Amino acid sequence: MTTSTQETLIPRTILFGNPVKAQPKISPDGKRLAYLAPVDDVLNVWVGTVSGDDFQPVTRDTDRGIRFYFWAADNTHILYLQDVGGNENWRLYATHIENQETRDLTPFEGVQVQVLDHDKHFPNELLIAMNKNNPQVHDVYHLDIPSGTITEVAQNPGNVAQWVTDTNFKVRGAMAASPNGGFDLLVRDDEQSEWRPLINWGPDDALTSGPLGFTKDGQDIYVQDSRDVNAGRLTIINATSGAVKVIAEDPLYDVGNVMINPDTYEVQAVAFNKERTEWTVLDETIRLDFDRIRDIHAGELSISSRDDADETWIVGFVVDNGPISFYVYHRQQQSADLLFVNQPALSNYTLAQMEPITFQARDGLTIHGYLSLPAGGDHTNLPLVLNVHGGPTARDTWGYRPEVQWLTNRGYACLQVNYRGSSGYGKNFINAGNKEWGGKMHTDLIDGVNWVIKQGIADPKRVAIYGGSYGGYAALVGATFTPDVFNCAVDIVGPSNLMTLLRSFPAYWATALEATFYKQIGHPDTDEEFIKSRSPLFFVDNIKIPLLIAQGANDPRVKQAEAEQIVAALKEKGLDYEYMLFPDEGHGFAKPESRFKFYAAAEKFLAQHLHGRYEE
Repeated sequence: MTTSTQETLIPRTILFGNPVKAQPKISPDGKRLAYLAPVDDVLNVWVGTVSGDDFQPVTRDTDRGIRFYFWAADNTHILYLQDVGGNENWRLYATHIENQETRDLTPFEGVQVQVLDHDKHFPNELLIAMNKNNPQVHDVYHLDIPSGTITEVAQNPGNVAQWVTDTNFKVRGAMAASPNGGFDLLVRDDEQSEWRPLINWGPDDALTSGPLGFTKDGQDIYVQDSRDVNAGRLTIINATSGAVKVIAEDPLYDVGNVMINPDTYEVQAVAFNKERTEWTVLDETIRLDFDRIRDIHAGELSISSRDDADETWIVGFVVDNGPISFYVYHRQQQSADLLFVNQPALSNYTLAQMEPITFQARDGLTIHGYLSLPAGGDHTNLPLVLNVHGGPTARDTWGYRPEVQWLTNRGYACLQVNYRGSSGYGKNFINAGNKEWGGKMHTDLIDGVNWVIKQGIADPKRVAIYGGSYGGYAALVGATFTPDVFNCAVDIVGPSNLMTLLRSFPAYWATALEATFYKQIGHPDTDEEFIKSRSPLFFVDNIKIPLLIAQGANDPRVKQAEAEQIVAALKEKGLDYEYMLFPDEGHGFAKPESRFKFYAAAEKFLAQHLHGRYEE
């Protein structure tokens, strides 16, 4: 028993409740600040003067809370996206910050809105994409914010997965999907010209390449490009000749965030998400700013918004063992003022540190991940929770994570593995996951567990597998394919039958993602037996451990049927399971009350089977 069990229990309301304040954004004129904060426990947008005490809520959401918002370039409106019950049919709303009137700018049932472009040089305009004409594809529309007038400006021929605008607010680029899972980057000189192909990315390059935007003169386009190299590098490509110039690259890691000057449209800095995020400054005019910002705080920095004059930046710092700190940075004075921390109550507790790890998979592939251990104590023979990320084309990153702190505070070691097929590590690594759902992607997880056990950290008799989306699928795979490794499994919105998963994707995934999933999983028309061999539903007889399954009824990605199928099979076999269905949630849990209900059940479930701590 480690002394970490004596650490104070962090209440679930702190770990999984709404932040006190979050997502600060400076107004374009630099005079006001917006942030998210609760109103009656529902996140809304608050606005006030920078560093002032006059903040008031301007939006009035009473249901799911606002999670995605931004300033209109007119300094007068807050724009935000909201869906119903987690169905991801996003609508765009505009709230006037003076009279607090909110308008639904896209009042269309069953339609998904995507914000394509907003620019300070076009303060009253937006470019949005909607699948209003055809559920499978998104066309582009010009939106006049004051009047709400919507005008179609680009029609999708049926194969465009992504649109690209130039600095004159015109649609001049398009990512056209190929049947083999690749993409053609199409460009045109203006909106009256014919499209012409500029770049072809085959299926091996598709997940590590893509356009970012045009240069100011419209003659070149910034592109993440992995052709002829392993990792996606930042390049600039001439839109006429196709000539390529490399701006930034790393042999192992794909380019991450790119910081672009809002007036010159030149690249200023590039981030690579390695064990921790590393920024490369390319613009000498901001080098001193980055040096000063790094002196403010030891955490990983991100610049979340800038005013139109580019004199005021909002900067956030992420650490692994505390809340996120936000500052307003004044470039002229090279000084910073603390705005707030998102969850100040976390500072009252001792939190775990997240350590980057690497290990060798059984076939020799190097796998990266993170291991977090309970704060304090002798870290030997601990119960272990393998926390598997979703995607799978995503990755775990360093920094504060509520689930990690929850698990370590309850006495568990928490292992996060960026198994093959995860993004960010180049095309060889991501493509190594093709046709390996439930195969080598899963043995990477098992090899990670065995690595922690060999370090003497984990008790091999007390190991759980836990995750959401692909992580939920991995939990079901763990229960069915490797039942002797784990004591219990927690599946959150994970698919149980890959055949039905592939046949039930949202209509608008057909263009952008369907071929990618066929490449990763198999084609349901030609690979049925193989796909079934990787589907936990057909191996329920192997289950020896209890399961907790949680599902959102409105999930558009992993339908409720994915949970219902395996629950019915478990029930028929008389196996030990708990099932939680959330009627007003989708692919994850947006509402605090849903999170509290789930995490209370999951905590009790883990404590029962791994003998960790539990908050009554």
